[in-house]
Amino acid sequence: MKTTDELIDELIALAFAEDVGDGDHTTLCCIPPTATGRSRLIIKEEGVLAGVAVAERIFHFFDPEMAINVLIKDGAEVKYGDIAFTVEGKVQSLLQTERLVLNVMQRMSGIATTTRRYVNALKGTKTQVLDTRKTTPGMRILEKEAVKIGGGANHRIGLFDMILLKDNHIDFAGGIEQAISRANDYLKNNGKNLKIEVEVRNFDELEEALRVGGVDRIMLDNFNIADTREAVKRIAGRCETESSGGITFDTLRSYAECGVDFISVGALTHSVKSLDMSLKAY
Repeated sequence: MKTTDELIDELIALAFAEDVGDGDHTTLCCIPPTATGRSRLIIKEEGVLAGVAVAERIFHFFDPEMAINVLIKDGAEVKYGDIAFTVEGKVQSLLQTERLVLNVMQRMSGIATTTRRYVNALKGTKTQVLDTRKTTPGMRILEKEAVKIGGGANHRIGLFDMILLKDNHIDFAGGIEQAISRANDYLKNNGKNLKIEVEVRNFDELEEALRVGGVDRIMLDNFNIADTREAVKRIAGRCETESSGGITFDTLRSYAECGVDFISVGALTHSVKSLDMSLKAY
């Protein structure tokens, strides 16, 4: 399996391939190859900065001679007018890396900003906010890193690092008991050590999951607040609990106060607003 670094390098290479193609002809036609200059990353609105480390990687991937001076690190809260970093090097390199750096940093910072808002809303509870697999294809590694920068936690990275028995798996398998039993048999027969989570849609499925056992976490799917509180009492001490489905920012804390260990929020990655910033010559 490819490492995280390898996946990020492939993403950067693909991004340059689709953007630069056989050459940035606008830059090549008017900027001498020996010309040097500098740019700075200017923040245009309040939020949480994310993607600085990735920006350094993008610059050096394209041109190892580019020099970056980081002034504000990932995870810091920023405001209008802040300068996150400066970068110096060949003007052709500055111009050809500008858009990719901005696309990545604006997206990651938007995710980190949204995540921080959710994390702050849970202060004083034991509940952690989780991301989901509702990510931009190819961008998942960076988007999930942005969630961590914002203070949230990653659920699973993909289909390979956890077993999550959702409604369709359960229905196709013939029920909760069959799905859990097959999952445990699969791990044993294949020598794998993965956590098992099972999704339940009602109290009947919850009781069946508790009777069968053999899972590390139970996901309470679309339970209302009162039912969540009751479910947490029934599960207490037997495995981890997670709430998912139909939870908004306004109801987030009420679910946390039911005592769940985790709340998964697809909105952290699937519909965030990018943070406004620009990369300008100076």
